[in-house]
Amino acid sequence: MTAWLLLLAAVLLILANGLFVAAEFAFVTADRGAVERSAEAGDAKSGRVARALRHLSFELSGAQLGITVTSLVVGMLAEPALSTLLQPVMSGIGVPDPAARGVAVVVGMVLATVVQMVIGELVPKNWAISRPLQVARAVAAPHMAFSFVCRPLISFLNGAADRTVRAFGIEPQEELEHARTPAELVSLARHSAKAGAIDEESATLFVRTLGLGDLTAESVMTPRIDVSALQRDATASDVINLTRATGLSRFPVYADTVDEVTGIVTLKDALAVPAARRGQVRVADLASPPLLVPETLPAERLLDQLRRLQPMAIVVDEYGGTAGVVTVEDIVEEIVGEVQDEHDPADQPDLLPLPSVDGLPVWQADGRARLDQLEAIGLNAPDGPYETLAGLVADLLGKLPEVAEQAELPGWRLTVTGVDRHRTSQVRVERTSAPGLFGEQAEDVR
Repeated sequence: MTAWLLLLAAVLLILANGLFVAAEFAFVTADRGAVERSAEAGDAKSGRVARALRHLSFELSGAQLGITVTSLVVGMLAEPALSTLLQPVMSGIGVPDPAARGVAVVVGMVLATVVQMVIGELVPKNWAISRPLQVARAVAAPHMAFSFVCRPLISFLNGAADRTVRAFGIEPQEELEHARTPAELVSLARHSAKAGAIDEESATLFVRTLGLGDLTAESVMTPRIDVSALQRDATASDVINLTRATGLSRFPVYADTVDEVTGIVTLKDALAVPAARRGQVRVADLASPPLLVPETLPAERLLDQLRRLQPMAIVVDEYGGTAGVVTVEDIVEEIVGEVQDEHDPADQPDLLPLPSVDGLPVWQADGRARLDQLEAIGLNAPDGPYETLAGLVADLLGKLPEVAEQAELPGWRLTVTGVDRHRTSQVRVERTSAPGLFGEQAEDVR
């Protein structure tokens, strides 16, 4: 009878151990936002979970104390109980009496360990991970009651652990940071798309939106060399003619050089001038004040300024000169992809896949392709004073590029196929080895 009572006590302790394990995993994996919303809706159990999450370090210490104590006591109770109950069974199946006791002890230890691992550890862990909020609501009350009763001991142990951690220069945290980092959100979006939880287009849009935070005005601008501008003495007729030639409707107005931008003139301004006077009215009289922004301005803040103040901004470099121009359309294209209307030329994409060579991919790339676009195909450029593929090629060559010249990176070959005004305009990008042979980590295409 004593052995059966000890075994029953061990089973109850295993269940208690499972409660502590479930609480530990549920508190860590529960969605803080969902808990708060449920608590605000008046759910008392969620309110308890919310209080536990605000003192997470203390509650996890309580769970660890409970797991440790119950595991030790289970071993103390289950082993003698099982060995006592199993010894007659061992003798009954032919084990010699001198060895029956030892065999019963070993079998009892194995059985106790297996039950403890499965019922007391793995089952509650998997349950808590798959249903964190529901499990947290179920176990919060008894777990917090145990923590309250054992508060002095838990506080002492927690304090000792905190002092040890601080000795290594790490500040202990009472709560988990519940916000997701951009990298985690990108990974979640990509895995969700692969699993079919969301469609590929939505995932791509989400990833591009998050990527906007890493871009600056310099990253999204049209560079100075490609800017169409008008001298301040040009006329309204010149605005209309330049629109016909370029398909653009807004132009910087400058004094002597493009470094001295004095305003922005639009096609609408020119068309508002009576036809008979368009050849006499100067753009200086039509232009509105320019919006000047530094190269380093984050794209998100730039977009806000473009929406509120002026749909075109002049990007100024560190020396005060004009580095380029940027419009709302330039930033929107970073999120939704290329935006074209009937006035836009049918440009080739920045990265055009070509037939593979020896099973390795090849692309025809525009020299203006940015480094983050190259990362999307697995080409991780080294840090350097450049923002585009053309700049990378020039840096690798160490001189102005010429057609047919090649630059090498680990696992990659860059061949110049086009040059425009001393700038690399087209590049053949080839993989020369499979991903991973040089420590590369190719990313999913954004």
